[in-house]
Amino acid sequence: MIGMNFRIFIGLFSLFSGINAQDYAHNPKLVVGIVVDQMRYDYIAKYYDRYGDDGFKRIIKGGFECRNHHYNYMPTYTGPGHAAIFTGTTPANNGIIANNWYDKFEKKLVYCASDNRVAPLGTTSELEKMSPRRMLTMSFADANRLHTQFQGKTIGVSLKDRGSILPAGHTANRAYWFRGKDEGKWVSSDFYGPILPSWVREINKEEPGKKYLKPWNPLYPVNTYKASGADSNNYEHGFEGREIATLPYDLESLSEANGGYDIVKVSPHGNSLVTDFAISALSNENLGIDPNTDVLTISYSSTDYIGHNFGVNSVEIEDTYLRLDKELAKLFKALDKNVGVENYTLFLTADHGAVHVPSFLEDKRIPSGYVNSEGFTARMNNYLKSMFKVEGLIENFSNQQLFFNNAVLVANAIKAEDAQKELVFFLENQPEVQYVFTRAQLSSRAINDPMGILVQHGFHQRLSGDLAIIFKPSTITYPTKGSTHGSPQVYDTHVPLIFYGKGV
Repeated sequence: MIGMNFRIFIGLFSLFSGINAQDYAHNPKLVVGIVVDQMRYDYIAKYYDRYGDDGFKRIIKGGFECRNHHYNYMPTYTGPGHAAIFTGTTPANNGIIANNWYDKFEKKLVYCASDNRVAPLGTTSELEKMSPRRMLTMSFADANRLHTQFQGKTIGVSLKDRGSILPAGHTANRAYWFRGKDEGKWVSSDFYGPILPSWVREINKEEPGKKYLKPWNPLYPVNTYKASGADSNNYEHGFEGREIATLPYDLESLSEANGGYDIVKVSPHGNSLVTDFAISALSNENLGIDPNTDVLTISYSSTDYIGHNFGVNSVEIEDTYLRLDKELAKLFKALDKNVGVENYTLFLTADHGAVHVPSFLEDKRIPSGYVNSEGFTARMNNYLKSMFKVEGLIENFSNQQLFFNNAVLVANAIKAEDAQKELVFFLENQPEVQYVFTRAQLSSRAINDPMGILVQHGFHQRLSGDLAIIFKPSTITYPTKGSTHGSPQVYDTHVPLIFYGKGV
């Protein structure tokens, strides 16, 4: 099956490039790409009856919904997901092989959007030095900029830097993300220009973080959230300063112990923050006004923060999606007003799904479990030491990829293939492991194992490691509370994909 990322790229590129005999004069004035971070496909069905008519239901009924769309690679993380959606390529090509990954040339972990060559805008924090330079391919927004001789604009918006930067691409006019901590404002980097536009500076003067540092009350009575588990349970992290993770939450009183304005991200108010800023960008940047197609990318990240914190079966997640439905309705109304119902094309998808909390599954007698990463690495090291009588053969283990220390291999006349072969034998007999693939296998075009193909699509020959390990379903390296993602299992790969608007 063709990957969802490729279909989005080709379908949207055709809209503004004349493919399928489109009349150039009839291209959409604006393409809006919406990503809901960590949205499992089943959230559409689970909450459908409580969605309003103007959010999810509007684009499902009036557009085209793909019900069995899956990512065709692992790891299913935020960075790779956003890069794949907007470039039409997998990590094997676009180079975004994780959110953070071990760089075997620099001998350190690197971040998918970090760039020490740029300066932050709107903040003095060195942590906001970001750009898309690590992404090796162009996004469809870049293709549109080239096609329109850079007359069509591209604006990216997200709470997360990577959720804004990677979709907007290398030629974006602007990409904005939210700086929490003690600042609570919208920031960018000088990769996109020397100063923040005046309209962004005005929004920051109004202290947007403070505006949303308010109580998180349930939208409806908690006892009506029938699509979720009990509000009080043992599977949620919650917030520091609260013994029990149950709605409501007073974000302001909890903020000091929970990262300052970062707590807004871990609430539905973070999605409201994004909607308001995206609508401001729509009007202040005059998107969709002239005949040159513009691109607006929006990534809703609070859904991911809340999923990690409370788990996919939580009342908090249900409340978040019911509120997000209203945010989408607000956004669609603004698009109708500013651009015109017949003038924009929109898609909505997710960068990955998520697993049910394994400790919850265990209590329901469903196979699942946890892997202690340090202990697992120690086991591999001990085995290699017993076989080769050498220490330090493993240089790094992260993102379920193992990197051998080539200097130690060479110094002890150990062939990399021999080390891989021995470790594969060991790993195939470990209770947590489902599959193991070597660099030689993943570099070969002959691989035909369905799971191996997913791993191969996420394997970059220059950047990736020497072994890729897949743990058993619902077996994760994570705390025993909250949900996570990253695997090639269907709960991580199956995501919504809905097209709506002009040309659909």
